[in-house]
Amino acid sequence: MRNPHVGGWMEKLVIRAKIWLEVGNCSLIGEGREQLLQLIDELGSISAAGRKMGLSYRKAWSNVQTMEQALGCKLIARQRGGSGGGASVLTQDAKDLLLFIYGLRKKFETFIDELSESEI
Repeated sequence: MRNPHVGGWMEKLVIRAKIWLEVGNCSLIGEGREQLLQLIDELGSISAAGRKMGLSYRKAWSNVQTMEQALGCKLIARQRGGSGGGASVLTQDAKDLLLFIYGLRKKFETFIDELSESEI
């Protein structure tokens, strides 16, 4: 029997999905906060990471604090500015969180690819 959707609108569909993690009813991390942590790690600065994303320092720091409060652990180790300026580095908990979400995203992308290739 011929699939009625082949050659029709079904061929034009692309499956897309986003991943974010929640703690209770609180959004913990999605693409934006993941990018923020990556940029803090890369640039060594909450302020520089926020600027690169178009966020104020206050908004970037608020995002970090929200994640820390939801998890109950520190994600950023900060060194106050001085003559050499301040610095921010990811804690091991933050690195573990990023590794977890990377692995989850990889598995999820594989699932979406398999789903896209199958006939529903």
